[in-house]
Amino acid sequence: MQLPIRCKRPLLGALALLAGFVCLPALADVTLKASHQFPGGKGDVRDEMVQIIAREVKAADVGLEIKVYPGASLVKAAEQWKAMQSGQIDMSSFPLDYASGFHPQFGATLMPGLVKSHAHAQRLNKSPFMDEMRKVIEEGGARVLADAWLAGAFGAKDKCIRTPDDVKGMKIRSAGSTFAEMWAGAGGSIISIASNEVYNALQQGVITGTDTSTGSMVSFRMYEQLQCVTAPGDHALWFMYEPVLISQRSWNKLDDRQKAALTAASQKAEAYFAAESAKLDEKMDEAFKKAGREVITLTEAEFNAWRDVAQRTSYKAFADKVPGGKELIEKALSVQ
Repeated sequence: MQLPIRCKRPLLGALALLAGFVCLPALADVTLKASHQFPGGKGDVRDEMVQIIAREVKAADVGLEIKVYPGASLVKAAEQWKAMQSGQIDMSSFPLDYASGFHPQFGATLMPGLVKSHAHAQRLNKSPFMDEMRKVIEEGGARVLADAWLAGAFGAKDKCIRTPDDVKGMKIRSAGSTFAEMWAGAGGSIISIASNEVYNALQQGVITGTDTSTGSMVSFRMYEQLQCVTAPGDHALWFMYEPVLISQRSWNKLDDRQKAALTAASQKAEAYFAAESAKLDEKMDEAFKKAGREVITLTEAEFNAWRDVAQRTSYKAFADKVPGGKELIEKALSVQ
């Protein structure tokens, strides 16, 4: 792209006669606002992912600055997609499922058994399933800067959850509607409460089990309430897509050098997250074991038993209610 030229006449008269005009490329100063719900400055890998992008773009010196607003300090967690569309913010990192009220297809990014491991998530990123998901994101007025998948776990106060039979009669809080449908299909009773109320609900017996990300299992000290946790392992049931997005309107404001710098920074942040997200699983294992709790993983047979439940509950509901839902699920399941 040809940059506009800014010309200055040297101030010293003698030099001006000799040198004439000094012409320099003019860089447009653009500031983007990036919002997310995660704690800032406390080592949260999701915050650090966004901070990496901001630092790398600044270092590129292309007239682009990104101001990061962590901890839902600018926009509430569930309102970030809408805030990007309205122009209140330019960028965000959040669980894409939060925006499924606007685009129900996003519910596939928090679907039981669709992603089995971190390695599987990386393969899925390059699949027709994710091509279709990015298409929906772009049709909604945004674009993906960096892919990110976060693993999760589930546990109970008085036993380990291995098979669907283990959930019968349990009172469970779930992070999303697709998992709630699966738990209910296995015989559990779903209790809807906010994530920051889970600890007290477990303590008081309002619920007897829960599912959430491995990072939240530690940050909310679930090891103090759950006797046993089912960790991701090689046959994870719970994965959530949490990309870094930019509104198309904001992207279009950038010149070619700014777009290139932002793209390079985002690729670096994506690589960082891919390495660090697996470490969150290890930290959860360590925290539960240190507290004297049991940590288990699903065998392939146990995983398949759960997926069978999901296929007749979560998957069926998604296929029946969401335009193109059946095809989306099939594309995801085709990735081995």
